[in-house]
Amino acid sequence: MASTEALAIAPIGVGECEAVWPLSIEAGWNQNVADWRFMLGAGRGFGLRGADGTWEASSLVLPLGDKLAWISMVLVTKTRRRGGVGTGLLKRCIAEVQASGAVAGLDATEQGRPIYLPLGFRDLYKIARWHFDGAKNMPWIGAVRPMAMADLPAVLAYDRARSGMERPQLLTHLAARQPALAFVAEGGGFVLGREGRTAYSIGPVIADDEATGLALIAKAAASAPGPFIIDVPDAHAEIRTWLERQGAVSPRGYMRMTLGTTPGLDDPSHVFALAGPELG
Repeated sequence: MASTEALAIAPIGVGECEAVWPLSIEAGWNQNVADWRFMLGAGRGFGLRGADGTWEASSLVLPLGDKLAWISMVLVTKTRRRGGVGTGLLKRCIAEVQASGAVAGLDATEQGRPIYLPLGFRDLYKIARWHFDGAKNMPWIGAVRPMAMADLPAVLAYDRARSGMERPQLLTHLAARQPALAFVAEGGGFVLGREGRTAYSIGPVIADDEATGLALIAKAAASAPGPFIIDVPDAHAEIRTWLERQGAVSPRGYMRMTLGTTPGLDDPSHVFALAGPELG
């Protein structure tokens, strides 16, 4: 792994959101400027600038309460790859998380997982990323209604008890940013979403059972023009079957991993879609 002392790592402030955005565009990722603005405002960004001052690499630590922090957005422009930059930034992020006394979490691609395993990260569960154009075969939706801002305290408490995460800032941001994709189930459960650079992202979806989770996903998918992306734990076969019926495809997947243990985070039984690998 590259030595962080040999890399001129600099903080990435929230004011740099538009300047660092080209890194995720080059990678073909879905983040837009609003995503970068939230992540850099709520978290801590680290990166490298080129000789001309442009950002050539990035990384991010997003605290999710005091006990967990999410590492993401480790991006290196093509001209700087294979020089230890990515692993150097990863090492900087891990050190940042460990200095705070938190557990580091991330969603690893197939290419990234072999890098994380020797560092002590352990597998939690597999996730599939699905792409689809819209909802056609609608399930029975039941008592699902638009989320109101007055629902937020109950939504935050519900999420805290079932997701293994503390993320009130993230959920409040998503509810205000895209209210058209925010719904609650009367018996318990919610869905949030956001617009992206190329597609709407549905998630997180937290519910007590898969039928409710599917109803929330379908309701959100029927409330925007699409296309959509959604990250679903492999354990949820009913949702996978419904997505396939919509013509969804899953070109890649992730492995949820942590460096250390956080109670409840390894159980996806109530997690029917992630907020996204960049958000936890």
